[in-house]
Amino acid sequence: MNTIVIYLVSSLLSILEFLFLARAIMSWFAQGSGSKIYEFLCLATEPLIQPFRVLLSHIDALRNSPFDFAFLLAFFVLVALERVLYML
Repeated sequence: MNTIVIYLVSSLLSILEFLFLARAIMSWFAQGSGSKIYEFLCLATEPLIQPFRVLLSHIDALRNSPFDFAFLLAFFVLVALERVLYML
């Protein structure tokens, strides 16, 4: 039973990682950022990114950065959680 739960959570994390990567790639292209697929990707990933945006908004040096550190931090947390699951 324990291995099934670990497998399901790991699969969910892998899907989320894929959604993050797809969102990042689509954001590079002007045509992709207005599509329904991109809207879905934002809808699926933004709830995970938002807490990191709030956390990083308290750091003055990152407020006006053109790079989205909250996105990157959320992605790294997903990867770290998946690695922890593999160790169990």
